[in-house]
Amino acid sequence: MDTNNVILVGAPMDSGKRRQGCRMGPDAYRVAGLQSALSDLGLHLRDLGDITPDIPDMSEHSHLFALPECIGWTKALSRVAQDVAPQGLPIFMGGDHALSMGTVLGMAQHAERIERPLFVLWLDAHSDFHTPESTDSGNLHGTPVAYFTGQPGFDDFPPVSSPVPTDRVGMIGLRSVDPAERARLEQDRAMLADMRSIDENGIKAPLMAFLERVRAADGILHVSLDVDFLDPSIAPAVGTTVPGGATEREAHLVMELLHESGLVCSLDLVELNPFLDERGRTAKLMVDLAASLLGRRIFDRPTRSF
Repeated sequence: MDTNNVILVGAPMDSGKRRQGCRMGPDAYRVAGLQSALSDLGLHLRDLGDITPDIPDMSEHSHLFALPECIGWTKALSRVAQDVAPQGLPIFMGGDHALSMGTVLGMAQHAERIERPLFVLWLDAHSDFHTPESTDSGNLHGTPVAYFTGQPGFDDFPPVSSPVPTDRVGMIGLRSVDPAERARLEQDRAMLADMRSIDENGIKAPLMAFLERVRAADGILHVSLDVDFLDPSIAPAVGTTVPGGATEREAHLVMELLHESGLVCSLDLVELNPFLDERGRTAKLMVDLAASLLGRRIFDRPTRSF
C-alpha cells in the first residue's frame, strides 16, 4: 500500500437520513485545512473533487428514504474506490454513513484483486447493522454494515460479490445499539467494544487485539470514522449525538495506533453536519484525527483557537 499518496474524494451524500446538512461535509473538511494538514506531513495529496451519484431508473420507496439516490451513490462510490485504491490511500469525505455501502464494497473488490482479506474498523456510537426490512426509521445510514457483510434484503443494491465476513468487522465506541442488532453481531463474532468496556479496560486493548487479527491474516484495513464516535461535548456537529463518547485524547490514541500498525488502506470521514457545528470545531477535530492517522505525532499537534 502506497500510503504516501493520499487521494481525497468528496462524497456530499445526504440521502441516508432525513435530517439534512451532511452534503456540506466535504467542503467543511477542505475549509478546515485537511489538505494542508496532510501536506505538512510530507504526503502527496490529490483532491478528486466531489463525485456525483449514478441515476438509477427506479421510483421512490414507500418506507426507505431516498432509496434510488442511495443506490446511485453506492454504485458511484464503489466504482471510484476500485479505481483509486491501487494509486494510494483514499479518504472519502462525507456525507452520511450510508456512503460506506459504496466505499467498503469497492475496497473489498480491490482487496480481492490483490488477494488480501479486507477488515473494517467501525468507529461509531451505532452498529449500523439494520437491513431494509428491519429499519424502523427507513434511514439507510443505519444499514451499511449489514449490506457489506452480505446480509439479505438489499435486492435493489449492487450485488456484494466480495462480502466482508462479520468476524472481520471491529466496532469501537458503541453505546446505542438495538438488541436485535447486537445479538446478530455477537452470534457472528464481530469484535464489539462498547463504551462500558472502554471505561473499564481502556481503548487500546480491544484495538490492538483487532489489529493483531488483521496482521495475522495478512489483511488490509478500512477505517470508517463517524463523528458520533466522539463525545458530543467535543464534536457537536452531528445529527445522531449520543452522550458518553470517546474523548479527544482517546480518539487521537486510536489514530496514532492505527498509523503505527501500517495496516490502514482507506478512510471514511462521515456524518459531519456543518450546520450544527460551533465555529468549525468538529471539522477541525476530524481533520486533526485524520492527520494523526497519517502520521502526525503528539508533539506536532497545532494550537487551535476558536
